[in-house]
Amino acid sequence: MRLAVRLTPKADRDAIGGIIAGDGGHMQKVRVRAAPEDGKANDALLRLLAEALALPRRCFDLAQGASSRRKLVDIAGDPPAILSALEHLKVPRS
Repeated sequence: MRLAVRLTPKADRDAIGGIIAGDGGHMQKVRVRAAPEDGKANDALLRLLAEALALPRRCFDLAQGASSRRKLVDIAGDPPAILSALEHLKVPRS
């Protein structure tokens, strides 16, 4: 399955936020402490998603947006289980 993400690098903490409206659909808001250089923020994004969804890191691949804040992440696995895990993510209240 494919997940649309809006990534904010150089944040004060790593966190998965809520769903936001974007161009052409909705995106998962994610913040990482890593800087957007040499793919560090992208790697931090994939590691954070893997940890949050309790899936191995190898199940995640950046499909689009390597140098953009808007990204598409491919997630290998059982789509109903992934959707269920996404719905049950604990979103911090600001």
